[in-house]
Amino acid sequence: MSTTVISSELQERVTNELVWDPQVTSSNIGVTSHEGVVTLSGFVNSYSERMAAEEAALRVFGTRGVANELVVRLAGERIDPDVAKDAVHALSFNLSVPRTIKVTVRNGHVTLEGSCEWNFQRRAAENAVSQIAGVKGVTNFVVVKPHLSAGVVRDKIEAALRRSAIVDSKNIRVTTSGGKVILSGRVPFYSERREAERAAWAAPGVTDVVNDVIVAPTTL
Repeated sequence: MSTTVISSELQERVTNELVWDPQVTSSNIGVTSHEGVVTLSGFVNSYSERMAAEEAALRVFGTRGVANELVVRLAGERIDPDVAKDAVHALSFNLSVPRTIKVTVRNGHVTLEGSCEWNFQRRAAENAVSQIAGVKGVTNFVVVKPHLSAGVVRDKIEAALRRSAIVDSKNIRVTTSGGKVILSGRVPFYSERREAERAAWAAPGVTDVVNDVIVAPTTL
C-alpha cells in the first residue's frame, strides 16, 4: 500500500479537517498542496485559530509539512498595554510557568524571554499568551537551561522512543551535545517524526532539538 497522497486528495482532506475542527471558524482559509507540503493562506480572527489550523493540517494523513501563511486580522484592535497586562496575568495564574519568564508586547506581537528548567514550562508560557484577545503573534525566546549530562539526556530520549506506540525507535538515531539534541533517520509518516521530536523535548535539560528525520513514504 502506497502512503503517497496526490495533491488534490490531500488538499481536500485538509480542507475537510479545517471545517471539522471547532477551533477553526474562519471561512477565509485557502488550502493548496504540492508533494505533501500544505500551504495555508488567508485570514483568521486570532493567533490561537492560526495555530489550530496549522495543527489540523499537520494531523491529516499524507501531510509532510505545512507552510502557514495565515494572517491574523482582528475584529477590533487592542492597545499593547492591555494585551501586556492580560499576558502577565495569564503567566502568573499558570502553575507550569516559572516567575523567571517575562513578557513584552509591541503592535500586538508578544515576546517571551527568560529561562526555565523544562521545555514544557516554555511551551506552557507560549500557550498561555497565545489565547489572549488581541495577540497577533508570539515569539518565544525563553531558554531551557540544561542540568544533566548529554549522555543521560540521550539515554532518556532513547528510552522514551522505545516506549512509544507511534515511533519505531530503530529508525531514529539520537545524538546529543550539551542540551542540544539531533534526531536523524527515516520514517514513513510525519506523525512519527513529530512524536520523536516531542519525546526529545520532554527530556529534562533539553535546550534545542534539531529534527533531521526524513519523512519518506514507502510502498508495501
